[in-house]
Amino acid sequence: MYGAERQQLLAQRARRDGRIDVMAAAEEFEVAPETIRRDLGALERQGLVRRVYGGAIPVERLDFEPGVTQRDQTNAAEKERIARAAFDLLPTRGTLLLDAGTTTGRLASMIPADRELTVVTNSLPIASQLAGRSTVHMLGGRIRGTTLASVESWALNVLDGLTVDAGFFGTNGFSVDRGCTTPDPAESAVKAAMVRACRRRVLLADHSKYGDDQFSRFAELAEIDVVVTDSGLDDAAVEELNAQTKVVSA
Repeated sequence: MYGAERQQLLAQRARRDGRIDVMAAAEEFEVAPETIRRDLGALERQGLVRRVYGGAIPVERLDFEPGVTQRDQTNAAEKERIARAAFDLLPTRGTLLLDAGTTTGRLASMIPADRELTVVTNSLPIASQLAGRSTVHMLGGRIRGTTLASVESWALNVLDGLTVDAGFFGTNGFSVDRGCTTPDPAESAVKAAMVRACRRRVLLADHSKYGDDQFSRFAELAEIDVVVTDSGLDDAAVEELNAQTKVVSA
């Protein structure tokens, strides 16, 4: 197969599947991973994909934010492992903030009823999960249909007066250079206010989000105390992250 033919197939796969994984593509096309990386570099120069950690995503996806159901099904096994590892970092009592997200939602489902926690959240699904098991304060504001998270001034005004023992955050992308990012500025503003409100901050993010920088930053990595991720990051990426924060691999 000629390189141009392979690149055309890679571009088609990226549009169809939403992502190209370097190692999987190398195995499928029976070429070295370096060959696939060069192909993706060529496609990026043509404006067809954007390189991310471990592969590439189609440029069409940059303006697309998947809904809660689709995100929950993506890397579900990794998210479950991350949530279980994050459970060990929960305080035994006190105040807890849970950001809207599918991995934080999995963590919420694990919180036992006998744990003495007051929970603050901007997530409708998380508030619904915990309402019968914990003291829950749901942040007000406009509810984004895509993420079911409350945003804008009602949430921001309340967060400005809070001090929370520990916060657990989701993200659409994270990297050493750009920090923690999300596509929507309104949601990013609430996430940033949550980060400021917490004494301890824990980021829950699977490896596919590493290097996938989004439009709006809500925290520098140095503001995050612990990043809980899965084993998909290589040693170089973990070392790079450990220079700014602590990494826990699930």
